[in-house]
Amino acid sequence: MTANIALKHLETVLNPRRRAEETPVPLGHAGADAVLGGGLKRAALHEVFAPAGHESAATGFAACLAARLAANRSMLWIRQDYCALEFGELAATGLLELGLAPARVLVMRAAQAEDGLRAALEALRCRALGAVVIELCGNPKDLDLTASRRLTLAAEENGVAALMLRFTARIEPGSAQTRWRVRAAPSPDEEENWGQPRIEAELLRNRQGGTGCWVMEWSCDDGIFRDPATDRGAVVSAAGDRPAPAALAKERRTAAA
Repeated sequence: MTANIALKHLETVLNPRRRAEETPVPLGHAGADAVLGGGLKRAALHEVFAPAGHESAATGFAACLAARLAANRSMLWIRQDYCALEFGELAATGLLELGLAPARVLVMRAAQAEDGLRAALEALRCRALGAVVIELCGNPKDLDLTASRRLTLAAEENGVAALMLRFTARIEPGSAQTRWRVRAAPSPDEEENWGQPRIEAELLRNRQGGTGCWVMEWSCDDGIFRDPATDRGAVVSAAGDRPAPAALAKERRTAAA
């Protein structure tokens, strides 16, 4: 054991906050948590990608992840102006329906991706925050591997979770701990009301181990993900909504890089 590793281990043992940062945060979904080694690392960068037409589902997933990772602390949501114009504003009523507290969600608008990334880096150094969400469109030149590593280091050093929400974006190499692709999933046919929010979450990259794909339901009352209560055999998207097998295989190889 090197001196640096020994020092970090001692700090983890003696510092309650550091212990909390090192403890995986379970999603609540047994299958996903098993692959993740117990849950998500709090002090890390996690990416969420939305296929076209599934931006709302990915936004909800990112909000729920941020709430899990932030615990009782506030989160900062940084939105590129273009995202707000193209996909609409965050709604307090929507957060309430997910069981989240709007008062703990601080929203900031950034004119350009460069501004948003700079603000995110500064925000991750604020230990009063529990999570920082950076919402970007496309593949801005400022979001390169160096920028990704800076966000990762800031998250690790300060114990603040970083989530990158990506719309209309190609998957490129980065330093994220996990990378997800999220689609909306239909409610069961027999469901009379809207029911609980349901999504298909595909784990494309996981530095802790394997990957996988699950249909998840968000329990608004319990604040966790879980297996759908009914209609476990549901198909989450029509064939025409998904890439061809060969294209999908190539996409997954790229996403795991």
